[in-house]
Amino acid sequence: MLPRRSGLSVAIFLVPPLLLYGVAVLLPIVQSLFLSLFSWDGITDMTFVGLDNYAKMFARDDVFWTAFGNALGYLAICLVLQLGGALAVAALLTALPRARELVKTLYLLPAIISTVAIAFLFQRIYSLDPVGPLNQLLAWVGLDGAQTAWLSNVDTVLAAVSVPEGWRFTGLYMLIVYAALIAVPRELEEAARLDGASWWQTFWRIRFPYIRPVWITTTVMATTFALRGFDIPYLLTNGGPGQSSELLTTYMYKTAFVHTDYGYASAISVFIVVECLVAVGLIYLLLRRRDDS
Repeated sequence: MLPRRSGLSVAIFLVPPLLLYGVAVLLPIVQSLFLSLFSWDGITDMTFVGLDNYAKMFARDDVFWTAFGNALGYLAICLVLQLGGALAVAALLTALPRARELVKTLYLLPAIISTVAIAFLFQRIYSLDPVGPLNQLLAWVGLDGAQTAWLSNVDTVLAAVSVPEGWRFTGLYMLIVYAALIAVPRELEEAARLDGASWWQTFWRIRFPYIRPVWITTTVMATTFALRGFDIPYLLTNGGPGQSSELLTTYMYKTAFVHTDYGYASAISVFIVVECLVAVGLIYLLLRRRDDS
């Protein structure tokens, strides 16, 4: 469809990043798929086991299903914080008369802070002995009975490791949504207000449908990042106590580098890739149905 010279120019610019993507992303996925068919400790010869690693994963490994359930809870909390927070702050920013740049910068800062620093920060926030800011705040408002060791309590640990991840990237998604909101044509909003639409009706009926493509992309990004979340939960709890905060990613890491079962760890990694693809497919299916209706 393009002239030959234009097509050549496009190829020159596209081929290098596609090659880099293939080497950095696709090749490791293919290698993991191949390795998942073997039993290998990283030293001795590989033993072909076929689909036995997958059979073990689905039928004989209770920890895997615990980690899968935790990953879904982790995903839900991250999406509520990241997408809900991003949309709310972006909408408020459009109505802010001044200091927008300062607010955007403050919200974006967590996304560029070191993961290790964030983990140490929230360890202090959740601390019970010495009393951290969260437990101190509960004491100030008269909720001393609600004080707990948030990272050691099996009832609170999953939410405790999810909040830092949600807080960390809210500013990034806020910036994306804000850029989409300010691109909404003003004449559409003015016409809605002249027709008597409230602020909420203008937002829900005019603004949000207009930014739907950006919202879909942001949802896909947040979902896949959360399903692949690893660093903060691993640094905070290493999957504990027990398997209360064990995610598929942390379980895969420990299976490979602690138990040196690289074949089974590769099978888990393949499942994570498939899980992300299924999640993306469901997002597009649900939002496309919404558009069609």
